[in-house]
Amino acid sequence: MGTPTEETALARRWRLQINMAYPDDLVTPDWVTVIGIAEFTPPAPQPNNEDSSDYESAGWNGNTKTAQEWELPVTLNRKINDVVKVFHPTHEKLRQAAWKFGSKSKAHLRWFDRDGLPEAYEGKGIVQWEYSGGEHTALEQVTVTITGDGELLLIDNPGV
Repeated sequence: MGTPTEETALARRWRLQINMAYPDDLVTPDWVTVIGIAEFTPPAPQPNNEDSSDYESAGWNGNTKTAQEWELPVTLNRKINDVVKVFHPTHEKLRQAAWKFGSKSKAHLRWFDRDGLPEAYEGKGIVQWEYSGGEHTALEQVTVTITGDGELLLIDNPGV
């Protein structure tokens, strides 16, 4: 095993994929890469801590984690096919989910290190879609926020 170098990881190391079969096919996922990511902030679980202090703690407060949540914000450059007048299918899947209710309002996503490092996650969540607007020289961007619904799973990196 070689000696590790002290290189700094790049923010663009992440790859985001959406299960295009969700929620209609829960057995056979169809993972497709979401292209056009301009900004990606991978989430970490945010705990809900409750005070569990008691008299036996010699004056030190106690805390117990009782729940946790996650949220994934992503900024996308909208990708289009200007000949046949369609947006990229992954962008459309997210946009349409934002207008729906129930299971169709959610996306099943996974994100992982595209260079093969061990970080990889998977979860389902409610989709929020927000247009960015801009000046006449701006690219069309949207901010997609996935609010976790259930567990954020640690998975093996599928890109390895």
